Amino acid sequence: MTTHHQHYINGEFVAHQGNQWIEVTNPATEALLSRIPQGSREDASRAIRAAAAAQPGWEALPAIERGSWLHKIASAIREAEPELTATIIAEGGKTQSLAKTEVLFTADYLDYMAEWARRYEGEIINSDRPNENIFLFKKAIGVTTGILPWNFPFFLIARKAAPALITGNTIVIKPSELTPNNAALFAGIIHRLGLPAGVINMVYGLGPEVGQELAANPGVGLVSLTGSVGAGIATMQAAAKNVTKVSLELGGKAPAIVMDDADPELAVRAITASRMINSGQVCNCAERVYVQVGIYDRFIQALTTAFQQVSFGDPAERSDIDMGPLITAAARDRVEQKVAEAVADGAKVVVGGRRAGERGFFFEPTLLTDVRQEMAIMQEEIFGPVLPVMKFTTLEEAIALANDCEYGLTSSIYTRDLNTTMIALQKLKFGETYVNRENFEAMQGFHAGWRKSGVGGADGKHGLEEYLQTHVAYLQFR
Repeated sequence: MTTHHQHYINGEFVAHQGNQWIEVTNPATEALLSRIPQGSREDASRAIRAAAAAQPGWEALPAIERGSWLHKIASAIREAEPELTATIIAEGGKTQSLAKTEVLFTADYLDYMAEWARRYEGEIINSDRPNENIFLFKKAIGVTTGILPWNFPFFLIARKAAPALITGNTIVIKPSELTPNNAALFAGIIHRLGLPAGVINMVYGLGPEVGQELAANPGVGLVSLTGSVGAGIATMQAAAKNVTKVSLELGGKAPAIVMDDADPELAVRAITASRMINSGQVCNCAERVYVQVGIYDRFIQALTTAFQQVSFGDPAERSDIDMGPLITAAARDRVEQKVAEAVADGAKVVVGGRRAGERGFFFEPTLLTDVRQEMAIMQEEIFGPVLPVMKFTTLEEAIALANDCEYGLTSSIYTRDLNTTMIALQKLKFGETYVNRENFEAMQGFHAGWRKSGVGGADGKHGLEEYLQTHVAYLQFR
């Protein structure tokens, strides 16, 4: 029997009032997994009202008590890891190791944010006047909303909810309609723990209805979205009429620069891992590679071997594979079309280039050479296991090519030379640069993009402060 999930609003599972449901399928088998409500604007508005009613009481709790709730949720997640991992594998097509890592990293993230209870602070500022102090308080924004993607759906619950809650905010979350089952399990966890009603709410549905209400409702103080550039623009437009604060993590087209003096084995291993994680469906993956002429032929040969050795299949059946399927048939078809367009423009397929299997949304690990900077494959996000590679002569040329993009999320460089590294760090126009390692951020860092890759950011101290606003008080005394 297929599971029908319910919204989680004000501490209760709420039956769907409409008659429209969204089917959730397994991308490896195409089997039906569950159905979720196709929620309405009123569903989202109801959840926002519940969050607003709960927020003053939640903010009034000492931060250390709010943090204790995050620790409880983290512990419960670890206890539920096998079920959560299996669910993420089934609905998202993740490998077993990556799904388990996501679950445990989510628990660690909640613990990390909980520890900020005693650490975030205001300031006392010197006044120009005698007998006066200027106090700067950091206070909660109020009701926040989180619109989630499907590629790291469970972790993104914590990435948005944990900093919101520790700073005294409440939150309404819209999971992706493609991967909502893990969110339903999360709602079950907080319900069993007895988290105060209205502090975290879950509403299912589509972006044009639920997502727009979460951005446009005047009761919302901050809307945080992780998703496409188009979704980010729509969110900004909806939020603009109320001048609601937005925090957006959007697309990426991460360049990887490989210098002649790089460790080729390290570079090949790191770039392959970065490209193949979650079948290339990660915004900070290496999406294009620039290799210096002196090492180019040897590097292409080694990268070809690495791509040929990438294994894929149904992650529920095999624990030894490197990647699973793409998330939907449409995603697979889009990747296939991008490769076909690149080939038509003169690119050469060295490895892969085709869909795979009779069942599921699989696409072969694909390596492209003979590409040019102006090609769409070098400018537009692929979001699949496809990697275009071109050569360059000088560092200055490589940096110019890397910066020639509308995105600015992540970048990487492989070199043994400190001067080369420092020049690259000075001139690359990206929110993150990885040196001699794969593209994967730390929870204590700051994940933020330039240009069309987003506004604001997440993680660490700076990500926490996205959920705070300032209140300055001038205190005159005798």
